[in-house]
Amino acid sequence: MIRFKEALEGARLLVSLPGFLRNPITLAEAHRTFRHRLEHREDCFLRLAKDSIYKRPSSLYHRLLTLAGCEYGDLASMVRRDGVNAALASLVRHGVYLTVDELKGRRPIVRGSATIVPRPGDTRDGTARIHLSIPTGGSRGAPVSVPIDLAYIRDRAVDTYLALHAVGGDQWEHAVWGVPGGTSMVLLLEYMAFGRRVYRWFSQIDPQLPDLPFRYRWSAHAMRWSSLVAPTRVPPLEFAPLADPASILRWLADRLRAGRTPHLHAHASSVVRLCQAAEDTGMRLDGVRLTAGSEPTTAARLATIRRTGATCLPQYASAEAGVVGRCCYQSDVPDEVHVFEDRLAVIQVDEGDVPSGLAAGTLFTTSLHRTATALLLLNVSMGDVGELDRRRCDCPLERLGWTLHLRHIRNVEKLTAAGMTFLDVDVIRVLEEVLPERFGGGPTDYQLVEEEGADGTPGLRLLVHPRVGVVSSDVVAEAFLSGISAARGPQQVMGLAWRDARLLRIERRAPLVTTAGKILHLHVNRSGPSRWPREYDAATPGSPRAP
Repeated sequence: MIRFKEALEGARLLVSLPGFLRNPITLAEAHRTFRHRLEHREDCFLRLAKDSIYKRPSSLYHRLLTLAGCEYGDLASMVRRDGVNAALASLVRHGVYLTVDELKGRRPIVRGSATIVPRPGDTRDGTARIHLSIPTGGSRGAPVSVPIDLAYIRDRAVDTYLALHAVGGDQWEHAVWGVPGGTSMVLLLEYMAFGRRVYRWFSQIDPQLPDLPFRYRWSAHAMRWSSLVAPTRVPPLEFAPLADPASILRWLADRLRAGRTPHLHAHASSVVRLCQAAEDTGMRLDGVRLTAGSEPTTAARLATIRRTGATCLPQYASAEAGVVGRCCYQSDVPDEVHVFEDRLAVIQVDEGDVPSGLAAGTLFTTSLHRTATALLLLNVSMGDVGELDRRRCDCPLERLGWTLHLRHIRNVEKLTAAGMTFLDVDVIRVLEEVLPERFGGGPTDYQLVEEEGADGTPGLRLLVHPRVGVVSSDVVAEAFLSGISAARGPQQVMGLAWRDARLLRIERRAPLVTTAGKILHLHVNRSGPSRWPREYDAATPGSPRAP
């Protein structure tokens, strides 16, 4: 059944892709679309709510609105009177929101005495066509497949085109670096949607790997075949392992010598690894542009990137919402972005109105029209918090009309390791600052891995990249536990418990990489049957590693 579904998606993509590529978005069209979205923001949202929520009784959002006693006329009145953002904040206060676990069906939705059990498809727009699927990052559990419609890619490409054009980026020479599959394909198609060529397509996993599912290789070939009729062609998939990105560095150096501006789009941790490799060879990256997405752009990661001379362009995005915002060019904050308010509403509620179980400063994201996001979103929390405000910055993106700023973005969902819960922001501090300052290395050279043995007993490994050099395992373990214990409350208790139980083991090896190509601060391995490619070893190019 899964293979039939994949074959159907592939056939639909092959049929639809030539037309998608033959009609790229023009700059004039992008400006017209953008202005219409901003000027008719309220109308677009209400049309979406009426057609995709209120006319679909099976929708999770319809059921939540019914529990809150909010009929369409009530919602329309609130939006006309107070605006979209204020109306959405009122809905949160009345229980109309979803946590990320509720969105993905990992837990039932409980509002008062009512319980709703999510079902597959409950948050999808019924009119969307599925051309390919991408997995979520799996940072908070098993990855979930997100359906992708080419209309959605074209929709988000409008914002990307305008944001790049504002700083001359539509003239850069673009490349994408990730893993085979839907996420990289979406990035390629996003650039090609506005007629820009993607010069190189790099894969962190060997495309010829025998264990690589056939659909990964087939989809790359299908993309190339379909692009033969388009003004721009899809480049071949090239192997560039995370442990040895020499081919990417050669391409960057070649384009710089030719007087061009190379631009690479990759995960934030991958960008850091690339810059570390450049430092190891003594190569400067002045003039290179690096879009760092999918993961936090922390101060430590930004410092590593800037030491090479490269320009880092942080981006805030998710599989479900797409690109939420792109970097502010007048900010000293590592991850500050301008929110794409023409496609999305991103709000916060007062601390006293935050739903139970969510942190103060929680961000809620909402789709504003049908193709704005991959999944239909109405006040969905992805577990992220941040600082959200409007301010003048005289940035090119502000001059376009994106005036809402978002910074200090962190995921503060509680994580569990060996029975102790903590906030990942505290572990990030120890892994990216405390340990590198003490022993050397960079912000992607240390990783905490939680494991569960066959008998259910917990275990913790602290992976230390061999590039750090010779260090004492006992000293590293004590430094980590002391760093955790230096925090107050639960983190202090956690450090003491781990020390007492001797749960932490130091291992000299490269951190593990997720199937999406991310180096997570906490990597969770669970016992049970493995399926390729759950994780792979960044130190062994191309090799999948079973948990």
